[in-house]
This record gives sequence, C-alpha cells and structure tokens, in this order.
Amino acid sequence: MPPFGAPDAALVVVGLAPGLRGANASGRPFTGDHAGIILYETLHAYGFASQPVATARDDGLVLNDCRITNAVKCLPPGNKPEPAEIRACNGYLAADLSAVPAGGAILALGRVAHDATLRALRLKPSALPFAHGARHPLANGVVLFDSYHCSRYNTNTRRLTAPMFRAVFDQIAAHRRREARGRTTPSRQHA
Repeated sequence: MPPFGAPDAALVVVGLAPGLRGANASGRPFTGDHAGIILYETLHAYGFASQPVATARDDGLVLNDCRITNAVKCLPPGNKPEPAEIRACNGYLAADLSAVPAGGAILALGRVAHDATLRALRLKPSALPFAHGARHPLANGVVLFDSYHCSRYNTNTRRLTAPMFRAVFDQIAAHRRREARGRTTPSRQHA
C-alpha cells in the first residue's frame, strides 16, 4: 500500500498495516475502517486534512502538509504483522521517512509503528521506549511522537480516547509552531 500525502510533508503518520475492510479494500491508508474515524477527524481538526471523514479513495479528501504510511505495506495474515514482515517492509518505511524535512514530526501509532520507525531511522528502539504521549527528539529538529493506535479495540476499551489523541496532536502543533517561529526569526549580528 503506497503512502497517502505529499512526500515532503512536515507530519508523517506511521500506522501498523492496511486493514482488511479499510485500506486494503479502499487503496488508501485508514480509509473505510474504524481506525480512520478518529484519525481523520483529528487530522481535520488540526488542519492536516480537508475533511473529517475518509470513505473512499475518490471522496475528495486532501492532506495538508501530512503523509500517512504504514510499517507493513500489505495486509498481514490475521491482521497482525509478523516480525519478518515488519523487517521486509522496513526499507520502504525508511524511504518514506527520508523526506521528512528538518523540524518535521513523525507520529507513531502504537508500539509496532514506533519500533519500525526507529529501525527505519537506524536507531535502537530500546533507547527510545514507546509510551503514549511520549516525545522523542531526533536529528535535524525532527520529533517522534507516540500514541496508542486508533484501532477499534483501543477506542472501544477507552485505552485511547479522543481527548488523549488530541493531546498528542496538541504537542505536534506546538512543535510545528516552535519550528515555524525558529525559521522566521531573523538572526542577530554582533558588531
């Protein structure tokens, strides 16, 4: 499954894998499945998506300075990727992440996406442990943010609520504002 959004987007959302009834059927990440509900609503609320609902590839939804990709590119058996599949797809994820601009943000949805992201960036997952709401500074001002995955299971059990998810996006928005201010602040010259 190819990523959705501009290759040089300042925010890259890393999911787990295409869902059987969602992305695998629609051809677009998080489109047509339960996990996409809270994701696209939140992306829209923060200005990263043109509309709050993703129903089909041709629904008119456009991402703004955001790209969505997955740790695993094809539908895993039993909807749970095996370590070998994650390793086999890691080069694709590394290519997806290589275009994140300085000062950009990466949002890992769940531990699998977090660990795959770190491996794609040639970092040890044990050095930067996953935790919902965690913020991990990386090279070039890029920050990795962690959230529980927005799956039906996590939202139905309230392991992840909409306010919890928005709190992560509040951090991302604050990071992007700081980076934007840093790029527009003129440097001072000393005589």
